[in-house]
Amino acid sequence: MKRPELAFVWGGILLFLGVFLASQFLNRYLIHILVLIGIYSIATVSLNLTNGYAGLFSLGHAAFMAIGAYASTLLTFPLPLREAYELPKLPWFLGGPDFVWPFFPALCMGGALASFAALLIGAPVLRLRGHYLSVASLGFVVIVTTLAKTMKGITRGPMGISAIPLYTNIYWTYLWLFITVYVIWRIVHSRFGRAIMALREDETAAQVLGVYPMKYKLFSFVVGAFFAGVAGGLYAHFTKAIRPLEFSFFLTFQIVVMLILGGMGTTAGPIVGVVSLLTLRYALKPLEEHLKIYGMIELIYAVLLIVVMLWKPEGIVGRSPGKKKRPTRVLEGGGSHG
Repeated sequence: MKRPELAFVWGGILLFLGVFLASQFLNRYLIHILVLIGIYSIATVSLNLTNGYAGLFSLGHAAFMAIGAYASTLLTFPLPLREAYELPKLPWFLGGPDFVWPFFPALCMGGALASFAALLIGAPVLRLRGHYLSVASLGFVVIVTTLAKTMKGITRGPMGISAIPLYTNIYWTYLWLFITVYVIWRIVHSRFGRAIMALREDETAAQVLGVYPMKYKLFSFVVGAFFAGVAGGLYAHFTKAIRPLEFSFFLTFQIVVMLILGGMGTTAGPIVGVVSLLTLRYALKPLEEHLKIYGMIELIYAVLLIVVMLWKPEGIVGRSPGKKKRPTRVLEGGGSHG
């Protein structure tokens, strides 16, 4: 086993040891915060593949989370409640009307449907660049939330779906976070990852070297959407109620701010950004309620984003473009020594 993979193994062992200790000694409120940190970390790490490593600037992540949330909810919803809520019965290829999916396969199916949606929307949208791509992907969020509001026979419209089974816990959340980080780390350090980052640095030069842009952009977009769908499913089975309003542009804005604050194109940056902002949110929540200045936390988010972009645009753990690694002795001496 290579050293980086061995480091991941030990990191996973320490992670789940910490999760076990947290579940045993922390109160329910702190565990609630830790689970939300894990879910947002999955969404932010997956967006990092698209926005950080591939160099795209997508604002459609909330739509993929919504697809995963509604899909996993409908697949796991108990049969008596399905009839009471007048939700549609499952078609035969999803198990039939009398079948309820287990939690893990339902999460995977929610991620797969989000990936399928990313494949359909990505083929035309990823031909755009810069702010054109951002606006087009934001339009996809509007489409998904509008459909969720109008398709009352499936989503129950603006009132959403409640009484969702509580399956998400701290163990499920951090298992998926570990899987997400490991999969994206393996992609980044593979041939696909090198091609994706080559396109980010100079698309024309990468094309000259034989890299087909659409293939690699679409690959990163679809993989990121899968884990966003999983994050949406975990969120739905944790909050036990979902509405279209929860997957609006503000959710994407939060995730993007977390990614930029932590550092795009880094392994630890997205998680650092999530921990920083969610800790700040729950630390300031009592002050917001005491002063009755509702919206104060969102205002602080916006100001913090401006400050970070001016002071340290590469993020908390990002490397400054001016700081380069010291050349090796081979490069300095013009040949091998010894």
